[in-house]
Amino acid sequence: MKNQANVLFIVIDQLRADCIFGALAEQIEIPNLTALMEDAVTFKAHYSVTNPCGPSRASLLTGQYAMNHRSVRNGTPLAAGTANIATQMRQRRYEPMLFGYTDTSLDPRALHANDPAIRSYEQVLPGFVEKLEMRLDESYPWRSYLARKGYPNRDYSTFYHPESPDGASPRIDDPAFYKAEDSDSAFLTQQTLNELSVRQQQNWFAHVTYIRPHPPLVAPAPYNSMYRDTDFPNPLRRTNRADEALCHPFLATHLELIKDKAVIDGPMAGCDKDDLETARSLRSVYLGLISEVDQHVGRLVDFLKTTGQYDSTLIVVTADHGEMLGDHHMWGKQTIYDPAVQVPLIIRDPRQQQAHGSAVTAFTESVDIMPTILQWADSSQPIPSSVDGHSLATFLQGNAPENWREHIFYELDFAEPDTPTLWQQQLGLSLEQANAAVLRDRQYKLVHFNGNLPALLFDIQADPAEMCDLAADPSYQTVLLQMSQRMLNHRMSNANSSLSEMRVTASGTVNYRHG
Repeated sequence: MKNQANVLFIVIDQLRADCIFGALAEQIEIPNLTALMEDAVTFKAHYSVTNPCGPSRASLLTGQYAMNHRSVRNGTPLAAGTANIATQMRQRRYEPMLFGYTDTSLDPRALHANDPAIRSYEQVLPGFVEKLEMRLDESYPWRSYLARKGYPNRDYSTFYHPESPDGASPRIDDPAFYKAEDSDSAFLTQQTLNELSVRQQQNWFAHVTYIRPHPPLVAPAPYNSMYRDTDFPNPLRRTNRADEALCHPFLATHLELIKDKAVIDGPMAGCDKDDLETARSLRSVYLGLISEVDQHVGRLVDFLKTTGQYDSTLIVVTADHGEMLGDHHMWGKQTIYDPAVQVPLIIRDPRQQQAHGSAVTAFTESVDIMPTILQWADSSQPIPSSVDGHSLATFLQGNAPENWREHIFYELDFAEPDTPTLWQQQLGLSLEQANAAVLRDRQYKLVHFNGNLPALLFDIQADPAEMCDLAADPSYQTVLLQMSQRMLNHRMSNANSSLSEMRVTASGTVNYRHG
């Protein structure tokens, strides 16, 4: 097909940035992502604007901050009619194909009360065609595939248990019961390749989402033990959890919450994640899962090359959010530290080969990806006014945009509307108060908590591990005030403007764009 213009949009779940470019990346094998970075533009100061999975993907796929789309937790509905990348790509004559999941909670106002779609937060963002269902709590096609391959029938709740190859008591880094060739990542990749193989004479848009390295942490052989004896860096943390808990009431509660939260399934679920050797074993499995995903990203790129589509396809590789990996004695992502929100972003624009191999250190945010893809697919179509992000096209050309952002902004909600969270209970916070907002520039990082909780302030240049809170230091009160003002300005400047930019007049509505 002449003038083919495809989009391959890959999201890797819970992948922190320093595993792709940083201290941990130096210890693991990621040849395919490394090769792609050498032939693309890598954004090294890229941040998710919220987490966990549902909210982060809502922002990623709508281009909106959480304060605007308001799908702020797993299970919080995304308002029907919200402009998103799938509906917008349809306006650009693409059929948006989904291989995996979007973790979208649908608007109950638009559905019947008996509709099963409002019984799960793992629904599909409107506009996508779900070519392959790979939801964490379901994954029926993969389960069916394993059954057809002859694997013994077993309860799905045991799929991610490490199992000793010799029948002994399992250890943390024992393999999964399935072979690497039959893993969820392998299956997802093969189904994607099957579909794309018959679409070589048309423009296509494929959103491919890998659940790994998201917990439960278990990997098929050989990835489970690839890094068992690797001397990679230990978690960055204070001497003990008690010292970490003294830093802030939110963090103290968080440490209490995650103490018994498993990151591994099966008999080892109750392991002491604070034990350094245990933490190293868990980190090694996590890194093994990254190497596995790297192999499958390589398969997708190889397909593009062998079918002659590599130079007609925009490739975007990123993550929805990061992972603490034991830093600050924490695991998971629902916290305020950088490892939970700094993620990789690699974009290969085949039209801008002069910039390939370059790296961008300017601040970019997950809300920038949607407008970047939309502009690339059809620059004649307007970007919805609801989008808070900005196209990265100028960076992809090898240039620096004028008046680019000098800080990043992200948000965190830690409430639940049915059963109050431990944060709400211990800190005396209402549903509306259990949230935080973060503004981070090159030197300072401000964490503002709602509900009259004290702020946190870090000097990132002097203290990149975020160990020393300066918010109560009298000599930093001016900095605290200035950062607070900048955060307020940012929020006021980025309030939802979907309708506020319009004005109804006798001759029509100013600034209204159909579609």
